[in-house]
Amino acid sequence: MKTGFIIKTCKNLYIQISDFNNLYLAWRKARKNKRYKSSTVRFEQNLDQELLSLHRELNEQSYQPGQYVHFLVHEPKRRLISAAPFRDRVLHHALCNLIEPIYERKFIYDAYANRKGKGTHAALDRCTHYLRRYRYVLQCDVQQFFPAIDHAILKQILGRTIACAPTLNLCKQIINSGQGVLAGEYKMRWFPGDDLFSAARPRGLPIGNLTSQFWANVYLNELDQFVKHSLRCKGYVRYVDDFLLFANDKAALRQWQTEIIAFLQSLRLTLHENRAYPRPVQQGLTFLGFVVFPDYRRLKREKGIQYRRHLKTLFSNRRQGQIEQEQFQASLMSWIGHVQHGDTWGLRQRMFGELTS
Repeated sequence: MKTGFIIKTCKNLYIQISDFNNLYLAWRKARKNKRYKSSTVRFEQNLDQELLSLHRELNEQSYQPGQYVHFLVHEPKRRLISAAPFRDRVLHHALCNLIEPIYERKFIYDAYANRKGKGTHAALDRCTHYLRRYRYVLQCDVQQFFPAIDHAILKQILGRTIACAPTLNLCKQIINSGQGVLAGEYKMRWFPGDDLFSAARPRGLPIGNLTSQFWANVYLNELDQFVKHSLRCKGYVRYVDDFLLFANDKAALRQWQTEIIAFLQSLRLTLHENRAYPRPVQQGLTFLGFVVFPDYRRLKREKGIQYRRHLKTLFSNRRQGQIEQEQFQASLMSWIGHVQHGDTWGLRQRMFGELTS
């Protein structure tokens, strides 16, 4: 990503973050696909004043995050989404413009979430690649990942790389603003050395923040480095908190599972152990909305039902004139572009036959 800024060290980041040109670039990114939302329009109506206000607050180090707006989504499972005010989202982009390139050099190749040139389809392709090379797979996921992210540990991880004190303080402000947002989503877990005060440890990152998505990668980069360099696992794929380990030996996968469970305790995270066990790759695995086998992929049944409902609503809205043809076409092509990464020709034919008959 080219931002127009040359990063020489981690010590002068704050000046570049607060630079007006960086804030302007951040505004353009924040409004992408949200140009007609009321908060975006209000910000744009006073664009110069809003950006100058952010610029001044950053220079004075007086910036304070605003209040979140919370809402629930159920696709496919219940999640509490927390949306920051638009001016805060501009600030999040301004921050990530400068610190993402630093961490990109630290991330491993096979971490696929929320990174340029990666994404779900690249992760699926890599999964297929390893399914064809190895005999067994260990599939793991972290329990209540975003609610469980520990603030003190995250700040410590960031502090190992970000030498610029004002930038680190800005990161801490944003992290602190999410304290308690997901408290109702977290079930207390105890780790070795805990006492009663451990229940009050600040934890949780708001789902919906650009910074939360980025810091999730920073947090689990600790796991990535452990798997690649300590366990020396060559077949590894991670997408957010879902990750796969491949090997030709079941015993090796069982041993790695034990070591990963122990390592994750240092991050105050736990696995869904009842779902994490080595199995032959020929049985296939459910990953990122698909059931993936070495030679083909099927769309997950629940995803098929969800997409059928979505398309039914989309066709209905178009017939009633509630959406324009351009928006209808864009939504349709987006869906086709996703599901065609699996063997879904017959499914698509049936769905379109039902909806156009």
